[in-house]
Amino acid sequence: MTAASLVARCVHGLEPILAEEILELGLGTITRMGPREVCFRTRGPQPRVTGLRTADDVFLLAARCEDVGTAKRDAAGLARLADLADPGRLLRLRGEHGGPGAFTGVEVSASFVGGRNFNRHDAEDAVGRALARRLGTGYHSRRSGTAPPAGHSGWRVTLDGVHATLMLRVAGRPLHRRGYKRCSIPGTLHPPLAAAMARMAGIRPGHRVLDPCCGAGTLLIEAAGRQPQARLYGFDLAWEALRAAGENAAGTHVTVGRADAGRLPVPDGAVDRVLCNPPWGGQVTAGGLLAAAPSRWWAELRRVLAPGGQAVVLLPDAGGLTAGIAQGLVPAHLQRIRVSGAVSFLVRLASSGGPPGITGWRPTASSPAGRRSR
Repeated sequence: MTAASLVARCVHGLEPILAEEILELGLGTITRMGPREVCFRTRGPQPRVTGLRTADDVFLLAARCEDVGTAKRDAAGLARLADLADPGRLLRLRGEHGGPGAFTGVEVSASFVGGRNFNRHDAEDAVGRALARRLGTGYHSRRSGTAPPAGHSGWRVTLDGVHATLMLRVAGRPLHRRGYKRCSIPGTLHPPLAAAMARMAGIRPGHRVLDPCCGAGTLLIEAAGRQPQARLYGFDLAWEALRAAGENAAGTHVTVGRADAGRLPVPDGAVDRVLCNPPWGGQVTAGGLLAAAPSRWWAELRRVLAPGGQAVVLLPDAGGLTAGIAQGLVPAHLQRIRVSGAVSFLVRLASSGGPPGITGWRPTASSPAGRRSR
């Protein structure tokens, strides 16, 4: 069997969750964890690599050499990476790990640590043109600002001050681009982050899972993929969000409907898990009852959670936990992440008790959550 070294990229702070998923799927041995990446080694074909849900993308390690330096003329030296790569071996490994079986074009993304007298486009073009010549294919430069043609193989170059590394994307497109994401709205959640939240929640078969501010439905759809036997319900006050959620969740067992998150049409203690990215005033501002009293969100979360239930919530700052704790919710896990340059916190909270759960509850056809995505 042929061993392969891979690098999975992720949101900053989700590295432990991604490593856990890699091990759970039996994809290989973790060799290193660094900012935004988990390196692992497989021992034979692993087509499930392209099914990683918490990864933004996954790459085969193609070549490595010394960092070329900081001068503008040094960028040209990155072309050496194309000479060090073994295209035949990489193509075989990519096929064995669930990727396409041919090089039909080249596109390159680059990033580096520290100040340089060249920009990322200089690095991309140096490597991309050399790769295209070696492979006998076309090269699409990101300098143009246009999307690469469909089918172009994605390559990545990183410079960390010690090494210059070249990697080849395994899948035909980045893993974070989900096929279900047909509609988007402001504030929609990054799918791998939603998948990580669903993992943190520990959803089991038969669990009733609620997103009281479901937006485009990303959290519930990722939860459905994680646990197909859960019962999944989402509410939102915005018709635009509900239309997007209905379109994205088509073909799943997610049910969505219109309701105010400050007064949910849900009995006390009826929900086993809550997953939510509440409208805390970033890209989306709160409406309805929450506009005047944001703390109502915590009171409703506490009310609907069954004894022993849990909630996984994305917060813009850890100080927001105070209102939840005041409602009797117990923080069980706090994790700092960075999304699009902004610091946020993933929090898992547990219900400390409360009214008995309503075991038979589910929205009916006449309730605000009565529409099922088919």
